[in-house]
Amino acid sequence: MVARKTETCPAAVVLLSGGLDSMVSAAIAREQGFALHALTIDYNQRHRVEIESARIIAAHLGCERHVVLPLDLSTFGGSALTDDIAVPMGGVGDDIPVTYVPARNLVFLSLTLAWAETVGAQDIFIGVNALDYSGYPDCRPEFIASFQETARLGTKSGAEDRPFTIHAPLQHFGKAEIAREAQRLGLDPAMSWSCYAPTPDGKACGLCDSCRLRQKGFTEAGIEDGTIYERHAD
Repeated sequence: MVARKTETCPAAVVLLSGGLDSMVSAAIAREQGFALHALTIDYNQRHRVEIESARIIAAHLGCERHVVLPLDLSTFGGSALTDDIAVPMGGVGDDIPVTYVPARNLVFLSLTLAWAETVGAQDIFIGVNALDYSGYPDCRPEFIASFQETARLGTKSGAEDRPFTIHAPLQHFGKAEIAREAQRLGLDPAMSWSCYAPTPDGKACGLCDSCRLRQKGFTEAGIEDGTIYERHAD
């Protein structure tokens, strides 16, 4: 466990899904000297095991507070992660897959921003990347930049010339680089969860887009993953 610092540190709110990318992003924020406030959204996702991973990671990083916020997006549906739609197992394609949750990062960042303004944090960390990913539009650099401007325009802090910085430290990292960064930071990858379709006995499926990207990254990096897979992608 990373011990909390005793001196006063600036606060940052980190969006902590429980996945590898969010874990590494939060650890980078910690390394930069921020006192972490972690926000996990319980949106009734089918891979709810990631919420427990988020709790483990938050404790490991010594977060000042970890909020698990219920927000049932299955009421809307429209995604394989929140609706009765099969998770694709055939590999990462060129089109935006059905695992895309409509406007998820826009919604989640808005909630993160609201909490940041409440705790007096001017810095927000999110673990999106736009290299080895499934093509979700709300992971692109231009989206992150536009949300930072929206945060300035739509908040009391922004109106008082105390703008927010949206940090996406993994934005231009491939999965192999993220795996190496986890190793550099002394993180156990097995604390995190990536699979969209966990098996009934608690294994990662190994074939969904998220599993494939994770396996590819750790293989390329030559680093042991620690995740137990039902199958390994060819």
